[in-house]
Amino acid sequence: MIKRIKLRTLLIGGVITLFFAVLMGKVFWIQVVEADFWQDYAEKVWSKKKTIPASRGKIIDRNGDILAVDAPAYTVAINPKLIHEAGIQEDIVKGLHDILGKKEDELRELVNAKNEDGEFYRQREVRREGWKVDQDVKEQVEKLRDDLMKEHELEDVGIILIKDQKRYYPKNSLAAHVLGYVNREGEAVQGTGIEAYYDEELRGQDGSLEYKSDGRGIEIPKASEIFTPAKNGKDLQLTIDYTIQYYIEEAMREAFAELKPISMTVVAVDPKTMEILGMANMPTYNPNEYWKGVDQKNFYNHAIKSVYEPGSTFKIVTLAGAVQEGMFNPNESFMSGSIRVPGQTIHDVKRSGWGAISYLEGVKRSSNVAFVKLGYEKLGPDLLKEYVDNFGFGQKTGIELPGEAKGLVSPVYQADYAAMSYGHGQLLVTPVQQLVAVAAVANGGKLMEPHIVKSITDPHTGETVTTQPKVIRQVISPEKAKEVSGYLEQVVSDLKIGTGRHAYIDGYRIAGKTGTAVKAAKGGYDYTKQVVSFVGYAPVDDPKIAILVLIDEPSNSELGGGTAAGPIVKKILNQVLQYMGVPKQIDKAANSSVTTTGAKAPELSGLGVQEAKDLLAGKGISYATLGNGSKVVSQFPKAGTHMKPGQHMYILTEEGQHLNIPNVKGQSLRDALELLSVLQVAVRTVGEGFVVDQQVTEVQGQRQVTLVLEPLSKEGDQEAAGEDASGQNEDGDDKNETDSGESGEPSP
Repeated sequence: MIKRIKLRTLLIGGVITLFFAVLMGKVFWIQVVEADFWQDYAEKVWSKKKTIPASRGKIIDRNGDILAVDAPAYTVAINPKLIHEAGIQEDIVKGLHDILGKKEDELRELVNAKNEDGEFYRQREVRREGWKVDQDVKEQVEKLRDDLMKEHELEDVGIILIKDQKRYYPKNSLAAHVLGYVNREGEAVQGTGIEAYYDEELRGQDGSLEYKSDGRGIEIPKASEIFTPAKNGKDLQLTIDYTIQYYIEEAMREAFAELKPISMTVVAVDPKTMEILGMANMPTYNPNEYWKGVDQKNFYNHAIKSVYEPGSTFKIVTLAGAVQEGMFNPNESFMSGSIRVPGQTIHDVKRSGWGAISYLEGVKRSSNVAFVKLGYEKLGPDLLKEYVDNFGFGQKTGIELPGEAKGLVSPVYQADYAAMSYGHGQLLVTPVQQLVAVAAVANGGKLMEPHIVKSITDPHTGETVTTQPKVIRQVISPEKAKEVSGYLEQVVSDLKIGTGRHAYIDGYRIAGKTGTAVKAAKGGYDYTKQVVSFVGYAPVDDPKIAILVLIDEPSNSELGGGTAAGPIVKKILNQVLQYMGVPKQIDKAANSSVTTTGAKAPELSGLGVQEAKDLLAGKGISYATLGNGSKVVSQFPKAGTHMKPGQHMYILTEEGQHLNIPNVKGQSLRDALELLSVLQVAVRTVGEGFVVDQQVTEVQGQRQVTLVLEPLSKEGDQEAAGEDASGQNEDGDDKNETDSGESGEPSP
């Protein structure tokens, strides 16, 4: 018995000893052999890292108006478990369907979602309709939540709003092709504008916070932390002017609806600096709702990506070369109608011609024969090609936008060189290339690199890098450029035979050239399909703006560049030049068709915008529209005020505090103060006389304008009144008329 007890004691003791030996071995294995592994594992358990997202840099226009900025956003989520416990599944489905537009069967699937254990989830996001919604939608969801809580007497109904941020474009579709867009994941979509081209500068670097937490994931107070601050993206200021961009797109919308083309492109620049003042395409899209632009054509920036056969607008290059080489005599005559070159016969748009006419008349009528003689016969193929190359064709311009095409200049046969002299044949250009070349004539012969970014600012250091104008080469002399401008002005000002007469504005000197290129078809040309355009600049003596309008296949194939694009140029220039403060010139010898001398400002309040415009046009009063509303809210000058010669009316379609501040350069202090008071803007002045400069700042959250005043000379104080007077003759712009050859067309 005693022996049995001793054996049991030994057995139990042995087992216990063995247990402790195994335990100590395991402890040794964990603490010594696998120490590094378990140390790393523990670190992962109690160490947490939280990402601090960087804010994407904002994009503003040249005057500080915000075009793209990060804004608060909210993601809608639901708690299926809580919803089922409350028994309000259908209320949630119907309510969110009405607000977000998400299909009810998809919402039911979310409400009934279960995990692998067969339990309802505690949180499911409502993608995509409820992902990163704006403040307005957030408030509707909050109201739904509050109403359900009140109706069912619940403290929580399982609707969750997660705070986030997203890219916001305050001007909606304005300048969409310039800006591009950022998708919901916060990624710049490649090939879509400034957002993509400057993505690295804009996106910044995310920061982080590393801290210790307990078993429940709650931060341990006073524990060591490692904080890496976020580095926000750089801010970009564009050369785009919001007001000019608005005028461009407003004119385009009206023309697009009327002409019904495949697409339309307008680009405007300051020819002295080659800053892009406006760039737009139709059709377009809203970057805030990019997913609704289902047709990929809506996203295509034709201004830099499409190539086309320019037609007669290209004749400016041939003319410039001939003038520079001393081969253009405006009074020398030639026989119009047709001309034979090796391989083909080239015709004027009027196949029988106009008889023997001067070269200047040939320029005004846009005679193909005149330019073949100037380019192919006088300059010769080699020198003509040299000028084409020097004006930048066949090369990228270097504009800061993704996907720029370089075009094509590849003449082979003599007929190719002859066709190139009037903008056809083995020649394809982009709209920006064409405008850069014409701007070189406007600015005194300097080919310059276009740019769309004015400056880049680091918000952390305040360091700003400003883009400086870049001259590539002198293509013609300033004296010859001035001479060419004089000839191009007559293309517009000759109201009888000038192909550009439909862009004429009484009081403004405009130079321009029209173009009509028939598209190639199998075995020849399809005269029902053509690309029409107008390129020009103003005022001729001191150009402030150069502009190109391109229309791809207007529905009426009988319209040429003059009749289709000319009126669009006229409308844009009339608004922009007044906005820039460029005074109209008084020609005392001219019999102006209309005048504003002594006219009283009519009552416009309450009228529709178009109705107000028609009324002012009928009275010969120039105007500028401020705001995006559909009705006139107020006006300046006030109704009944006697208007001075050349003074234009400001039509306000929104309350003053919401409007952009217009350019008041050239106005008297009194007029400037009256207008700015309508806009509810504080004003301070420096100097005396008339406004020569203005700066917009923000003081204690309120806008303030500083006006710089100087006495104005008598010559500078003259401003003419009057509307345009366009001739009603048929458009004389030349189409491509050859017996053989090929024609290009805009192509993605």
